[in-house]
Amino acid sequence: MNLHILLPFQIFASATDVLRVVAETSQGSFGLLPHRLDCVAALVPGILTYETEADGEVFVAVDGGVLVKNGAEVLVSVRRALGGADLGQLHTAVEQEFLAVDEHEMSTRAVMAKLESAFLRRFAAFRHE
Repeated sequence: MNLHILLPFQIFASATDVLRVVAETSQGSFGLLPHRLDCVAALVPGILTYETEADGEVFVAVDGGVLVKNGAEVLVSVRRALGGADLGQLHTAVEQEFLAVDEHEMSTRAVMAKLESAFLRRFAAFRHE
């Protein structure tokens, strides 16, 4: 298989002759082998693992995204990714960076929703005057 990990602004990693890929979804981890049927999966923040003959097992911390397998091509499109050799450090990075940013984004969205609703209320009141 050919694996491409894509970020919004660049290609994070590309690998050829990939033997297997393991990714995490909201339903749990699942694996891809070369002859598996085509599929699409929504990824959650976690560790993506792939294996090649040349590099062995490679671990990549990924943020939420989408995995698409079409024939021998596997495309993983994520917001953020971190590479590293130590699995423990990557797991810590996922918890600290990705999940903390998600909490910050949720609080920002809540504030924006309050601002929008206040604007709409005032606009409706202005319109009725």
